[in-house]
Amino acid sequence: MPNDDHKKDHETNKTSSWQSVANDWNADKQSFDMPWGKLMMWIFLLSDTFIFSIFLTSYMSVRMTVTAVWPNPSEVFALTIAGHHIPLVLIAIMTFILITSSGTMAMAVNYAYQGNKQKTVYLMLATALLGASFIGMQAFEWTKLIVEEGIRPWENPMGANQFGAAFFMITGFHGLHVSAGVIYLTVIAKRVYQGKYDQKGYHIVEITGLYWHFVDLVWVFIFAFFYLW
Repeated sequence: MPNDDHKKDHETNKTSSWQSVANDWNADKQSFDMPWGKLMMWIFLLSDTFIFSIFLTSYMSVRMTVTAVWPNPSEVFALTIAGHHIPLVLIAIMTFILITSSGTMAMAVNYAYQGNKQKTVYLMLATALLGASFIGMQAFEWTKLIVEEGIRPWENPMGANQFGAAFFMITGFHGLHVSAGVIYLTVIAKRVYQGKYDQKGYHIVEITGLYWHFVDLVWVFIFAFFYLW
């Protein structure tokens, strides 16, 4: 009998727990301590992860199955500086800039939660400036490949035609994300400066940081796949 009573009490407590959860949901209570904007950004980044994963997986598939000679990245992405042929120097600088921008963005989020608006705005604008520098360098890189090397999405005098199609599509898609991020950072920095979030809190700065860190992380994979492989 004691065992039966204990079993009944356990079942009653279990039913009460589920009923409590159901009541909370029916009462429209907050189930998770996360702002809606942050949740929506995570969902967006998850969907974007799928897109970039498909692009990079397709690139790997083409790279491993193509029969034509694949261009050597050390030659394609080299620059001649002071008479010296230096491979991947521009790409190294671009990568350094994006990694640095992740640091400035992280500091901006930290100062935002400390309530230091001035440093938050300065660091967000510094991040946006680094992002704009990256875009400028990417535009230079594209111009060099198109004008000097004659590489197009449909043809490539240096080897397999698929190289141009994959390169311009994937780096271009990432470049659009960086450009959107620069605009996003500038707008939010302006609103922080104007005091738009003094009452609401500074979750929006963290949300902006999530987007920027994602863009930086994607570049790490693009760097490894296109420039080191």
